[in-house]
Amino acid sequence: MPIAPPYFETVTIAPGRSLLVFDRQLPEFPFNWHYHPEFELTLTVDSHGMRFVGDHVGQYGDGDLVLIAPNLPHAFQSRGLTGGATRHRAVVCWFTQDWAAGLIRAVPELSPVADLLAQARRGLHFGPATSDALRQRFLDLGGMDDLSQVMALQSLLVALAAAPDRRPLAADAVTISDLPRDRARLQKVLDHLHQHYDQPLRLAPLCDLVHLTESQLQRIFRRSARMSISAYVMQLRLGQACQQLVQTDRTIAQIAGACGFSDAADLARRFRRARGQTPTAYRATFRSAATGPSSAAPDQD
Repeated sequence: MPIAPPYFETVTIAPGRSLLVFDRQLPEFPFNWHYHPEFELTLTVDSHGMRFVGDHVGQYGDGDLVLIAPNLPHAFQSRGLTGGATRHRAVVCWFTQDWAAGLIRAVPELSPVADLLAQARRGLHFGPATSDALRQRFLDLGGMDDLSQVMALQSLLVALAAAPDRRPLAADAVTISDLPRDRARLQKVLDHLHQHYDQPLRLAPLCDLVHLTESQLQRIFRRSARMSISAYVMQLRLGQACQQLVQTDRTIAQIAGACGFSDAADLARRFRRARGQTPTAYRATFRSAATGPSSAAPDQD
């Protein structure tokens, strides 16, 4: 079954608020491939399954802690509960780049957080030591008043900035420009690319969308995202291929066609270059993990 392109999720942070905290408790976490212009900090408990961040696919378990930057497509898909729990639970905190940047400018002591947020452009996973140490502080967020939540988030970000057990997830990153006009243009371009990555890349529709010439568009995109448009599209295609290899039984040729590659050989060549193994070997690794005794275990740091 084909996997839909990532959809744009609207995160509504109320006027007068700096962040949004949601204690999500559900019978399951369905695959929900999406992106949004806010940072997302998530602690998942009582659940195990698959984590998808950009072109990263990995297993998650109880205590999975990740920080995901704006516009990085991601999803979590549960496979089962842990520890006798009856519902899958995730404490999710969203906050904007502008809020974080303003806070860092106003409070010099928070400067280490700037490096943390920059690294989150690829998605960051934190190891068990950090997750265990911060677990209760995350679980308490939902019951706090507004001011306490803001203070607690700042404290959590400082702790995460000092965590030695963090590691990036996706192979590449998108860095959003600090220039508001660039950001507005980039958002429109990213929305289009996320919906049409499986089609031949044509610059004319993108130029019409943001009222720029091709050279202007290429220059602004590279300045904003720190990569070319074609490199970003390839990242999207490889990420989609990773998902389909893990989640479907489609042939390599079918996946290649669905993800915008010219043929199976093109996918295999680019996949090996990016992931260090063939698509078939990548699929076999996850099939083996899913059927083996450690299928519920999270990624190891």
